[in-house]
Amino acid sequence: MANNSSWAKIFEDYSILDHNFNKSPFYISAEDIKKACQNFKKVAEKEVRILCKQDTREDRPEVFIDNDLFLLPVKNGFYVIVNGEGYVDIPNITSAEKTYTSKLDFKLETSLIGNSEMQHLDFAYASSLIRTFMNDQSLVLTIRGRKYTPNFSFNVGTQRINVSSVQTEVDAGFEGRDKIVLIEAKNSLTDNTIIRQLFYPYKQWQLHTEKEVFTLFFEKRGNHYLIWQYGFTNENNYNSIKLIKSARYIINGPNAI
Repeated sequence: MANNSSWAKIFEDYSILDHNFNKSPFYISAEDIKKACQNFKKVAEKEVRILCKQDTREDRPEVFIDNDLFLLPVKNGFYVIVNGEGYVDIPNITSAEKTYTSKLDFKLETSLIGNSEMQHLDFAYASSLIRTFMNDQSLVLTIRGRKYTPNFSFNVGTQRINVSSVQTEVDAGFEGRDKIVLIEAKNSLTDNTIIRQLFYPYKQWQLHTEKEVFTLFFEKRGNHYLIWQYGFTNENNYNSIKLIKSARYIINGPNAI
C-alpha cells in the first residue's frame, strides 16, 4: 500500500504511538498530515483525501492495523485516530434467493448501460424492490449526494467523539410517511465497511427529522440484488451496530436477463 510509508512518517513525526488511546483519541489536522508528507513525490503518498480514505479494514495502513486503530473525520480538515473496532462485517447472505417481480411494465433501457452501484440501486428502486424490502410503499427518493452534518457526539468505547459539520454522502435516501431510509451502495463484493458510512448519516438525519431513520447496505452481485438492514441499539454508541435482516433477490420483469 502506497500510504504505509506516509502514515509511518506521520506517526513518527507526531509521536502518535506514545499517546494514551485509552484516555482519548488522537486529534490530527489535514495541515499536520500535509506537513509530514510534504517531501513525498507521489500524489497517493501526500494527498490528504487519499491518505484518509480507509473504507475497509484492509484499506488501513499497517500502523493502524498493527495497533487496532481507525480514522474518523470530526470537522472540516480535522480527524481523530481512535483505538477500537471501526468496521462492521457484511456477511454473505446464505438464505434462499427470493424471486421478485418488478412493478415496471416496460423495459428500462438506460439501466442496462454501464455497471455502477448507483444504476443498480436506481433500478432496484424503480422496480419497487426497496419499498418491498422495507414493507413501505410510500417511500420516495428525496436524499442524494453530499451534505454537512449538524453537531453531534457519540462514544467509541469510553472515548467521546464530538463531530461538527462533517461532509457525508449517501447513495440514496428515501422518505415515507413515517420513516427515512438511507442506503450505502457498493459494487465490489464487500465483506466489511467502516461503520461511519452508516452511522454519520444515521445521526445526521435523526437530528433533521422526527421520523424513524433506517440504514441499508446494498450490493448487486451477478444477477442478485442483496440488501442488509443495520440498526443501532444505542444511538450514541458507534459500536452498537447490529444486523437486523438481509435478503437476496432475483428481479423478474422486462429487464430480466
